[in-house]
Amino acid sequence: MSSFTDNGTCVEVAGAPGAVYVRNSNARDAGTVAFTRDEFSAWLSGVKAGEFDDLA
Repeated sequence: MSSFTDNGTCVEVAGAPGAVYVRNSNARDAGTVAFTRDEFSAWLSGVKAGEFDDLA
């Protein structure tokens, strides 16, 4: 669980060869989104750079 989680909300992330899987831990039946490692790396770089700060 992330140290930034509040009220039991959490996103689960799992790495596999060639892919990264993301799902809502409170709605597991809703499905999983798969990203290539390059896609996930680009998104993570954007998060670290503050590109999505206006969404929080």
